[in-house]
Amino acid sequence: MLSTPILCFIIAVLSGDIVVANCDHHQIVIRIAEIDAPEKRQDFGLSSRQSLVELCLYKNAEVVKKTEDNFGHTVAYVKCSGKNAGTEQIKRGMAWVFDKYVTNTELYTLQEQAKSEHKGLWENPAPIPPWEWPKIE
Repeated sequence: MLSTPILCFIIAVLSGDIVVANCDHHQIVIRIAEIDAPEKRQDFGLSSRQSLVELCLYKNAEVVKKTEDNFGHTVAYVKCSGKNAGTEQIKRGMAWVFDKYVTNTELYTLQEQAKSEHKGLWENPAPIPPWEWPKIE
């Protein structure tokens, strides 16, 4: 169930899909909904994080909570400077659509476009998604 949007300020970017925000005098860890970015030690992990830094760090953000994950992080849609951070990460080839949790099927079209244009992680002809990567290492 989606909540009412709240205004937050992004104070840290931990990875290509996790930010830390001050929201109403509370600090919360937010996992961006519907995407899964490469792990830090994976190819494009640092690039993905840097992309999200450019999008959101030290900016006001509109946050709409979707749920919580198994780690207690808020899973939410995040808009920074009017741009949906998850959508932008997909467009830039800096994250995968998180099949298990996606509700916005337009993200698949954006992912296919990034793939066909060899953007970001799609420079690699067979990038390893983060949900498979730890099993291989």
